[in-house]
Amino acid sequence: MVNYIDALAAPLKNTGAIRLYSAEDFAGMRKASLLTARCLDELASIVKPGVTTNEIDRFVFQFGMDHGALPATLNYRGYKYSVCTSINHVVCHGMPDDKPLKEGEIVNVDVTYVLDGWHGDSSRMYPVGQIKRAAERLLEVTYECLLRGIAAVRPGARTGAIGQAIQTYAEAERCSVVRDFCGHGVGRLFHDTPNILHYGRADEGPELREGMIFTIEPMINLGKPHVKVLSDGWTAVTRDRSLSAQYEHAVGVTATGCEIFTLSPAGLDRPGLPPLKG
Repeated sequence: MVNYIDALAAPLKNTGAIRLYSAEDFAGMRKASLLTARCLDELASIVKPGVTTNEIDRFVFQFGMDHGALPATLNYRGYKYSVCTSINHVVCHGMPDDKPLKEGEIVNVDVTYVLDGWHGDSSRMYPVGQIKRAAERLLEVTYECLLRGIAAVRPGARTGAIGQAIQTYAEAERCSVVRDFCGHGVGRLFHDTPNILHYGRADEGPELREGMIFTIEPMINLGKPHVKVLSDGWTAVTRDRSLSAQYEHAVGVTATGCEIFTLSPAGLDRPGLPPLKG
């Protein structure tokens, strides 16, 4: 049984109920999400060969401080960094370090700022210099998966429609969808109900209702979908060491479809890739 609750009346913890936010709440999400998107835009010129992920982490921290926001990941459940940086076969939750990025690598940078109590959560893939066509194709497929998942969002549909749209396309492109991690409710809380699976069937999962806010963040592998978490307790990698990619937006369900809160104001939602046609 799925319970829906007015976000204003809900306690500030994950109770298992799905929050329905107001137009005023959406305005708060826009501000936090815009700041996150602006930071990710700035990183498009920073991520290059020779730069360390610790440098990226410091930039994200300082950018937030300069704009009155805190990185949500900093000290979250013991995590020590302001950002997650996942390189090549790292699926998610890669931790920054002092190793320089190399030409041809791909890196996901996942940023969440807390601004006025709202969480702007988004991530993008960045090519490091010139990358091979196989890596470029993975980025293109993964971004298209994100777009198709977003296109499935409308009142009356179920969360499974998002997963079905992503899975159908990814597997048609001979890629696989990671099952171990998913999107999630977001807003006043960093991680909230519901979980948004990136695979499944359109008739599965909770019904989407106007006012819901959540992330869609498909993780797509060139090889098999299986992952393992390393001994640090955070870093998730592909078991077959195949490349993995992820793009993420925070979205809100509207009366007619959805609003994407974390769109790039500079049109850099897929940095380093050719512009989409049309």
